[in-house]
Amino acid sequence: MKKTLLAWSSGKDSAWTLHVLRRQNVEVSALLTTLNQAADRVAMHGVRRTLLETQAAFAGVPLWQVPLPWPCTNDDYEARMADACRRAVAEGFDTIAFGDLFLRDIRAYRERQLTDSGLAPIFPLWEIPTAQLARDMVDAGLRARLSCVDSRQLDPTFAGREFDHAFFADLPATVDPCGENGEFHTFAYDGPMFRAPILIESGEVRNVDGFIYTDLLCPELFH
Repeated sequence: MKKTLLAWSSGKDSAWTLHVLRRQNVEVSALLTTLNQAADRVAMHGVRRTLLETQAAFAGVPLWQVPLPWPCTNDDYEARMADACRRAVAEGFDTIAFGDLFLRDIRAYRERQLTDSGLAPIFPLWEIPTAQLARDMVDAGLRARLSCVDSRQLDPTFAGREFDHAFFADLPATVDPCGENGEFHTFAYDGPMFRAPILIESGEVRNVDGFIYTDLLCPELFH
């Protein structure tokens, strides 16, 4: 059986990838997440590290955190990811999974970076039609909330909304239902990949260079 590392963004696509792999009897032995070291939050998604750690615990999978400097150059990113890949190979991993959906340049980049690394990339959700995929996620019980919205692609009022059928109905036709073009990012807090729901609430909304972040909080972490 292959020993698999899963690139984990804290969002719905990586959570669904974990569910799909488990249904295929693939052993996911660690989750790999990059964090903005200065903000102490998940890169791009803006999710607090403490919430990420709670999520991994509820998924029942060890979490590998890769801190990135801010600002982060491409060289910095690639060097730290290469270190994580070397660790994975040393610990017996032979596969790394990604929740990418259809962006061919992103897939090609990952495949190039992993050439001769000892890790084979797999893409379990690749080219599943995203309108159907989004609905399948929700119908199967996955629950997620928008943690970040790119205001150049989607109205800022969508920040903090639930990823659900009402959300799909309100999305402009120009926006991918899974946000694959970077229109929005999510935090998955419930679903068949977790042992129980993570209780969350929406906090402060911040505009950082046109990206609208909703600060998601878990009240239990403050008691």
